[in-house]
Amino acid sequence: MDEELLRQALSAADGDLRAFELLVQQHQKRIVADCRYMTRDESSAEDLAQEVFVKAFFGLRGFEGRSTFRHWLQRIKVHHCLNHLKKQEGIRRISLDDDIAVQSEQFRVEPSAHKEFEALDDRQRIASVLESLPSTLRIPLIMRDMDELSYEEIASELELGLSAVKMRIKRAREEFRRRYAATTESPGVSANKGHDE
Repeated sequence: MDEELLRQALSAADGDLRAFELLVQQHQKRIVADCRYMTRDESSAEDLAQEVFVKAFFGLRGFEGRSTFRHWLQRIKVHHCLNHLKKQEGIRRISLDDDIAVQSEQFRVEPSAHKEFEALDDRQRIASVLESLPSTLRIPLIMRDMDELSYEEIASELELGLSAVKMRIKRAREEFRRRYAATTESPGVSANKGHDE
């Protein structure tokens, strides 16, 4: 359906935004959630998503169709969220390739106690655990498993070596499983998640 709406949006007369607005409606919920997960900034997620769609609208004529619209939109979101994180002031910047940061207690956010999660459904637990991961692990994991970017694309976006990206994602999945298991009565629940490495 994206392809047809995209064709309509590209051929629409100036000021006719109907087709693009339908594209926004189809992708808005996911882009808002991804912005929230990437930045951990609940209050800015909707604004960031809106800015992503504005960039997409003005860049639409340059869309060459070498990827799907969804994939293209996700790349815009990744760039925008990474730029947002870089601009935040008052937060100590850590390289995504800094092993010390990943292991440091100072930057570790432990999952909340089991009782706090009892009332939450599975989706809420996943979101909470994901948001508890340090940026060095969370961002590459989101880019790979939610945005479905290739390892090569992630390496390029984050300016990391391919092996460093693969290690980050492997570590992120392990840490996610460990923290998720700590929030459930049955620790084996998350053990069946697949790897695509």
